[in-house]
Amino acid sequence: MKRRLGYTVLAIAALSFVSVTFFDPLWNLVVGGQGSVLGVEPAALKPWVRKGLLSVTIAGAAYGIYLLASIGLARIVRDKRRRHDVRNVLRLAFIVAAAIAVAGVFTGQWVGVLFSLGIVGFAITFALQQPLSSLLGWVYIMAKRPYQVGDRIRIEDARGDVIDVDFLVTTLWEVDGDLVSSHQPSGRAVTVPNSMVLSAQVFNYAIDDFPFVWNELEVQVSYETDLDFAKETMREVADEYLGDEMAARTERYRRKLDETPVELDVSDRPTVNVRMEQTWVVLRLRYLVHPKRMQATRNELYDEIVTRFHAEPEKVGYPVGRFR
Repeated sequence: MKRRLGYTVLAIAALSFVSVTFFDPLWNLVVGGQGSVLGVEPAALKPWVRKGLLSVTIAGAAYGIYLLASIGLARIVRDKRRRHDVRNVLRLAFIVAAAIAVAGVFTGQWVGVLFSLGIVGFAITFALQQPLSSLLGWVYIMAKRPYQVGDRIRIEDARGDVIDVDFLVTTLWEVDGDLVSSHQPSGRAVTVPNSMVLSAQVFNYAIDDFPFVWNELEVQVSYETDLDFAKETMREVADEYLGDEMAARTERYRRKLDETPVELDVSDRPTVNVRMEQTWVVLRLRYLVHPKRMQATRNELYDEIVTRFHAEPEKVGYPVGRFR
């Protein structure tokens, strides 16, 4: 569809160019020869007709080339997220170039157009501070990559998966929110001004070279529980589900740490931390997981842990009381 539309727009642009180049002199000849009959002077029509056709040529050529170039990106740039960013940059470049060219055609003064754009741009800066801040935020996003399409992020109160980064706004498929919880999609789309990336904290759950996060699963047991058995069971379950994958992912994290002055002791296997409460004990299983698999992994681990606990009722007890 895009290919056909691109060729159609280019054909219209070519037809406009041919009209200016070949038919404009013929039009002058016809109108000039019959000026007394038609009552129309060729000089009254020629400038506007010519400039209009040239503008159509420029706009059509820019749009058609952009459409065909965006199709070619699919073959050159395999990564969907990179392709999305390059397409946005191309679109902005073609819009700016076409606007300057059309303004130059109508004024006939290219230098004056550029100078006027500078003055007008200075004035617009004060009137459109928020959109311009968002445009600057988009440039920052393209350059520094705090996030990109496909990442799960949180900005202020908005949390979700990035589906589009436009010139002015970033669009997210919402996760959590006020409709659901536990890192589940809500089905709503949220738009965030790009300017927020310059002033607010951005939490990225899935950066390019390490798209994983540590997550925890809590299980509450009584003080009568055999804590060594409970902790070992939780570690075994998590190791069976995630052990080898977690070790490989942790090695990637350690390589990232080696590039920084930060020194951390990171376990490459699931661990269990203990916290004592008034009438019960909290066992926290800590493991590494992809952010989009957090809830599914937690459910699987919890089901298996509870099943094994129930198989040993004499070793595991659960707290009873209304203060839990």
